[in-house]
Amino acid sequence: MTSQAEPASQDIKEVKRLDRVIIRFAGDSGDGMQLTGDRFTSETASFGNDLSTLPNFPAEIRAPAGTLPGVSSFQVHFADHDILTPGDAPNVLVAMNPAALKANMPDVPRGAEIIVNTDEFTKRAMAKVGYAESPLTDGSLDGYRVHQVPLTTLTVEALKGYDLSRKEAGRSKNMFALGLLSWMYNRPTDGTESFLRTKFAKKPAIAEANIAAFRAGWNFGETTEDFAVSYEVAPAGKAFPAGTYRNISGNLALSYGLIAASQQADLPLFLGSYPITPASDILHELARHKNFGVRTFQAEDEIAGIGAALGAAFGGSLGVTTTSGPGVALKSEALGLAVSLELPLLVIDVQRGGPSTGLPTKTEQADLLQAMYGRNGEAPVPIVAPATPADCFTAALDATRIALTYRTPVFLLSDGYLANGSEPWRVPETETLPDLRVQFATGPNHTLDDGTEVFWPFKRDPRTLARPWAVPGTPGLEHRIGGIEKQDGTGNISYDPANHDHMVRTRQAKVDGIEVPDAEVDDPSGSARVLVLGWGSTFGPITAAVRRIRRAGGSVAQTHLRYLNPLPANLGEVLKRYDKVILPEMNLGQLATLLRARYLVDVQSLTQVTGLPFKAEQLASALKEAVDDAH
Repeated sequence: MTSQAEPASQDIKEVKRLDRVIIRFAGDSGDGMQLTGDRFTSETASFGNDLSTLPNFPAEIRAPAGTLPGVSSFQVHFADHDILTPGDAPNVLVAMNPAALKANMPDVPRGAEIIVNTDEFTKRAMAKVGYAESPLTDGSLDGYRVHQVPLTTLTVEALKGYDLSRKEAGRSKNMFALGLLSWMYNRPTDGTESFLRTKFAKKPAIAEANIAAFRAGWNFGETTEDFAVSYEVAPAGKAFPAGTYRNISGNLALSYGLIAASQQADLPLFLGSYPITPASDILHELARHKNFGVRTFQAEDEIAGIGAALGAAFGGSLGVTTTSGPGVALKSEALGLAVSLELPLLVIDVQRGGPSTGLPTKTEQADLLQAMYGRNGEAPVPIVAPATPADCFTAALDATRIALTYRTPVFLLSDGYLANGSEPWRVPETETLPDLRVQFATGPNHTLDDGTEVFWPFKRDPRTLARPWAVPGTPGLEHRIGGIEKQDGTGNISYDPANHDHMVRTRQAKVDGIEVPDAEVDDPSGSARVLVLGWGSTFGPITAAVRRIRRAGGSVAQTHLRYLNPLPANLGEVLKRYDKVILPEMNLGQLATLLRARYLVDVQSLTQVTGLPFKAEQLASALKEAVDDAH
C-alpha cells in the first residue's frame, strides 16, 4: 500500500509542512514498542530523512504488566536537515496505557500531541500507577492536544475476519498505532508490509492479521475527524553527500566494521564472547556471517571468551571479544596476559550503568578508568571511542589498525546509547577502506655472535616497537609464551630487575608512540574563550548544544576526542589556549581527572549518571553560563 485510501468524506485534509518531528512510542514491555519504533524508523530512513533514535526499555525480561518499571519506549527524531540527537522532548507521545502516560509526561512539553489507548484506562490500571482519577477527564491534560483512541477495540474490530481470539487480535494494536502514525507523517508503508510477511513467514495468518491492523490504522487516520491534519517532513537531501545509505545501529555498525577489518587485513575473524547486555547483538550479528570467514564462539563465561579470542590471535586470526562493564572486570587478568604477550586483540566494551549489575539496559561512560588502569601491574592499553552509531564502523577499523600495527590489545569503548540508537549511514566503497594487511614472521630475524641465525619472538620493529607475529606451526619459529616476564628479544623467562624495568617502559613507550591524528578544534570565529570537550557518545548532544549557542550569537569552541590512550599530541596546547574548558561526561568526571593530572589544566566537569544521554538544552544552558562568565 503506497497510496492513501480515499477518505469517507470528500473533504481534503490539511497537510502541514514541518522541518523536524520527535515521536515517542511508549507502552508495556509486551506491547511491541521497540518493534513499532524500529519499523517507523526504517521507513523514515528509506524516505530520506535524517534521523536519530533512543530506545529505552526495562532490564527485566518481562516486568509486571501495567507498572511504571515495565514501561518501554522508543523515541525517533527525524528532520529535513542534519540532526545529531534523538531530541530532548517529544512532539508526539503515543501512550498505550496509563503507566506509559505517567512515566513519560514529565518529558512532554505543553502543546504536544498525545495519542492514548483509552481501552487500557480502566480503574484498576490507573490505580496501579497512582491515578486517583482518570487523567483523560480530570483536566490535567488540558494544555495538550489529546487524541483518545480505543486502539485495542479498533484493532479487534479490524481483525474480525481472522481466526483469532480477542486477546490474540489485541496484540496487533501496535501495528494499528504504527499505521496511524505512518498516515500522520506520510511515511512509506511497503517496507513494513514486506517485513511483516518475512517475520511471520511460517505463520502467514499472523502476518496478514498484522498487515490488516497496520492498514486499518492508516485508514483510521485518513477517515476520522479527530485527526484533521497530517504532516510532511521532506527528505534531508542537502544533509547527505551522494551515496547509498541505510539505517544502522551502533552494534550493527560495529559488527560490519569488524567484518570489513578482517577482510582488509586478510585475516579470519574470531569472536570469543559471553552474552551480556547491551553487547550481545554483536555476537548475534557476527554469527550470521560465516561466509566472510567469521567464527563465533559463545563461551561459558567472560574469562573463557577472552581466553579463546587471545588463543585465536596467537594462531593468526583477528581475535575479538565483546562485553560490557562487569565482563571487563572478569577479563582483566587475560587482558593483562595479552599485554604481556604483545598480541593483537580487540576488546569491545559496550558500556552500561554500574557498578555491579547496575542498569543493564541504560547507558553510561563510566568504564574509562577501568579500561585505562583496570589490570594488575603496568599494563597500558590503547583506547578508541566512537562518537555516533554509524561511527562505530570506522572506530572498529581504527582499533584494528592499531592492534595489528603495534601488536597490542585495544579497547573500543562504545555504550548503550550508541549500541541501540540508530542513524543513516553511508555505505562506503570498498576501495576507500584502509589496507590492514600484516606480514607474519616467516624465518629467522636475528644473528647471534657466532653467526647462527635464530628467531627472536620479542625483537622489535624500531618504528612501532611491535614484535613479530609468528603463526604456530611455522618451521623454526617455535617460541615460548606465558604470563611470566620475558627477556626482551629472546622471549626467555627473565626475573632480572633491569630487564623488567626495560620491558615495562618499552610496553608503555609502544602505546605512547601510537600514531593518532591531532585534536581538531571547531572554532569558526577564532575568538572563543570557552572550549567544550567531549568523547564518545556525548558528541551529538554537545554539538547540538554548541549549535544553539552559536545561533544565539555566542562564541564557543568544540573538540571531540576519539583517541583516549594515547591522547592527541597537540591536546595540551589546545586546552591551554582557552580560558575555560568544559567536559560533559556520563560519569563523575573520569576523563576530566585524567586531563587535569596530565596537563595541569582546570578542566571543569559537567556530569550526569541517569542512565540516559544528555539533553541538548541542558548542555546549552550550562555552556551559555560558562560563555557569559568568560566575558
